[in-house]
Amino acid sequence: MRALARECGFELAGVASAGPAEDMARYRQWVEAGNAGEMRYLTGRRAALREDPRHLLPSARSIICVGRLYQTPWPHTAKFRDEDRAWISRYAWGDDYHNVLRRGLERLAARIAELAGPFESKICVDTAPLVERSYARLAGLGWIGKNTCLINQQGGSWFFLGELLVSLDLPPDAPPPDRCGTCRRCIDACPTAAIVPHGSGFTLDSRLCISYFTIELRGGVAEEMRAAVGAHVFGCDICQDVCPWNRRAPVTADPGFAPRHFAPPLAEMAALSEPEFRAMFRGTPVTRARYSGFLRNVAIAMGNRALPEFRAPLEKLAASGDLVVAEHARWALARCQPARPITPLMTPGPR
Repeated sequence: MRALARECGFELAGVASAGPAEDMARYRQWVEAGNAGEMRYLTGRRAALREDPRHLLPSARSIICVGRLYQTPWPHTAKFRDEDRAWISRYAWGDDYHNVLRRGLERLAARIAELAGPFESKICVDTAPLVERSYARLAGLGWIGKNTCLINQQGGSWFFLGELLVSLDLPPDAPPPDRCGTCRRCIDACPTAAIVPHGSGFTLDSRLCISYFTIELRGGVAEEMRAAVGAHVFGCDICQDVCPWNRRAPVTADPGFAPRHFAPPLAEMAALSEPEFRAMFRGTPVTRARYSGFLRNVAIAMGNRALPEFRAPLEKLAASGDLVVAEHARWALARCQPARPITPLMTPGPR
């Protein structure tokens, strides 16, 4: 199975049984604690489907879990210092991974059919109601770290996950041991303290997460949280950047994951019209933030950088008909330095 997965572009692969995941109780506790915030797709009618993968494919006997590397040889947040530029999470730099993984899983299903004959299957990426990290752990792809990312001992955590539910009865793999130990680097590095205690371990409170603020949250970001967002306008990589298991993480040569617009200038982002925004980020995950949310994020980032040259673009945003964008722009303006006065080369003296 691993050899077939590699043929289809996946660096990681393993098999889990298609039964209820053993940590569903932990997921329910996470939801009941309110940690999902306003992400209704995690708590609404579809939430019950996560209880058993056979709700998605009644004939499912096994889940083939795969991982696709997206780490690229570009700077991480810790090494990025350009104050006039925006930060976009690494996973959203290139092509939308949903499409990339789906194509790979379609090829994998076809290759298995060539060897095993006809079978029923269903492709899942992270939009499907499936606790994919739990099944990836059971399939031996890695353990779930304190930052809630799946961590592979050899490859780190820069992987997209996908699943192929199949009616085939395949021998399952075994989960690896948790190797986070006493390390707290992700916890201590999180600017918003979003990695919180949960039982004997840790979990992510989405309501405090920069990725949640900049991608999932509709409406305003609480004023007391804005400063911690920094220059992030879509997502956040900090907890992965500092993870020791990512210190020697491999990189992909896939041009589809290379940045189309690495750290774009904030002033240019503030000036984008909605058609320009859609054209610039078409085919990438960034459009998930929506135009209004993106401009809100840009305004917050400008306020945190507080450069005098941001006053003019922020004044335009403050006049926006979108009340959320306008309010965040006014907040940012109050933090920006005044424009530098022009000093004449020579001051005329008395005649």
